[in-house]
Amino acid sequence: MSRIANYPVDIPEKVEINMAGGAISVKGPLGSLSQAMGDLVQVEHVENQLRFKPANGSQQANAMSGTLRALVSNMVNGVTKGWEKKLTLVGVGYRAQAAGDKLNLTLGFSHPVVHQMPAGIKVETPSQTEIIIKGIDRQVVGQVAAEVRAYRKPEPYKGKGVRYADEVIVLKETKKK
Repeated sequence: MSRIANYPVDIPEKVEINMAGGAISVKGPLGSLSQAMGDLVQVEHVENQLRFKPANGSQQANAMSGTLRALVSNMVNGVTKGWEKKLTLVGVGYRAQAAGDKLNLTLGFSHPVVHQMPAGIKVETPSQTEIIIKGIDRQVVGQVAAEVRAYRKPEPYKGKGVRYADEVIVLKETKKK
């Protein structure tokens, strides 16, 4: 059995859970999210906890029970606390500026890069070289951060580019004569 599915998801007082129509929806102070459940997982709402069990003994049902448990746990955390990713810009002249729902980037190209944020995602730039991406959906926050990083990935010789704040870049040694 999936070990992660053995742990129940605790539901805070401010969060409402609704299971109807083959989907589970979570509503909290920051917003609401929903996820399709499928036929392979049984979900039980007991007091202020959600418990996940495979519907049958198949390996796929076992795997999906752990996956659905992790997704619902991320949804509960998202609607209560929210998710955020921090990016840093390393390089001479590399700058970022948030303008409403757009992120303007200067990354050494001959043109500025403008990234449009999807609905529900907020972007902040506390300084010119820091970017903070916030939202309630963990998957969307991570995807937006990956898209911004993809404009100029950190290169292995000087480490210049867009990187996650906690990312460690192992620099290569230059060629010797």
